[in-house]
Amino acid sequence: MARALLIVLDSVGIGGAPDAEHYGDAGSDTVGHIAEACAAGRGDRPGLRAGPLRLPNLAALGLGLACEGATGRVPPGLAPAGAPQALWGHAVETAAGKDTPSGHWEIAGVPVREAWGHFPDTHPAFPAELTAALIARAGLPGILGDRHASGTAIIDRFGAEHVRTGRPICYTSADSVLQIAAHEEAFGLERLYETCRIARELCDPYRVGRVIARPFLGSAAEGFHRTSRRKDFSLTPPPGTLLDVLDAAGRAVVSVGKIGDIFAHRATGREIKPAGNAACLDAALDAFAGLPDGGFVFLNLVDFDTEHGHRRDVPGYAAELEAFDARLPEIRAALRPGDLCVVTADHGNDPTWTGTEHTREQVPVLAFGPALAPGPIGRRDSFADIGASVAAHLGLPPLGAGRAWW
Repeated sequence: MARALLIVLDSVGIGGAPDAEHYGDAGSDTVGHIAEACAAGRGDRPGLRAGPLRLPNLAALGLGLACEGATGRVPPGLAPAGAPQALWGHAVETAAGKDTPSGHWEIAGVPVREAWGHFPDTHPAFPAELTAALIARAGLPGILGDRHASGTAIIDRFGAEHVRTGRPICYTSADSVLQIAAHEEAFGLERLYETCRIARELCDPYRVGRVIARPFLGSAAEGFHRTSRRKDFSLTPPPGTLLDVLDAAGRAVVSVGKIGDIFAHRATGREIKPAGNAACLDAALDAFAGLPDGGFVFLNLVDFDTEHGHRRDVPGYAAELEAFDARLPEIRAALRPGDLCVVTADHGNDPTWTGTEHTREQVPVLAFGPALAPGPIGRRDSFADIGASVAAHLGLPPLGAGRAWW
């Protein structure tokens, strides 16, 4: 029986979605703009990387051709040297927004049909009754922030005051999210998680996709830095995800990275959450090596997004892409006859774009395995086609949405 490995390169979009202008993102192109910046010498950083973007293994799979399908052009250096070695195409999200849960849920076969709730770009951003309830139920002396903000910037701004007063830093963004940052030692990590659990319950009536715990350490004198002990508290996805179908069929499932958080820990099997892309990929390949027939490993690589996209860090993002590319031979070597690997993304986060938010983009779809004939799969009109294709490959019943490319 076949096995499958699904890798989500968090935020690695390949060009504005057809409706990107409605989000202020017309012309955004995460991979294309990184490649162009590197070709022009704007992707250099001493000690990290220099020169054109080098992704020979992704290009060989058909990444450049997927980009061409989405935008009409192949980014510099991404044309395949020979015949592509994978199925390649590009996918458009049907759900509104450009956030992590809706992207992943649609990949798993359940597009979001209702609009997410968002907090306005005002100060204060949160409804007074929500803030009052959080303060009362969590026993807080108050909150700081209460606005749209970059996570690193708002910790720099309010970190010292937070440590002094005990008031957590609450902020949001263009995503459907309430983020709560607190010092692991001065406030307490478990207390932060409990505060977020309370906030999750309070945010449900507002249909807010995620409450995110953002722990940090440091001091005003030495500077503050976020730690790897982030935790997401998501709305529960609609029933019928690929994970639900796998669970009902009694299949082995391993979720690596923040997949467990994104799916509210429902049908996510064995969860592994290391820190960093390299460690997450190590864990996924280790789990895949021991995966029984019919099993599934679902991996999210978040560093592209959190460490580089939101920080508008072109050299860092380019280096992260090159690091993943260098490991593709290892991924391909882990596949045995009958296995499938799909590499895709959940949204964009163009590091050359204005602001610090995600960008509404199409995503690459690259599918390969030892017995899989390469070729084009064209434009997929929903991310759900990915889940539908994985389900078909694993011999599972059809999902409620999506059309398999087989």
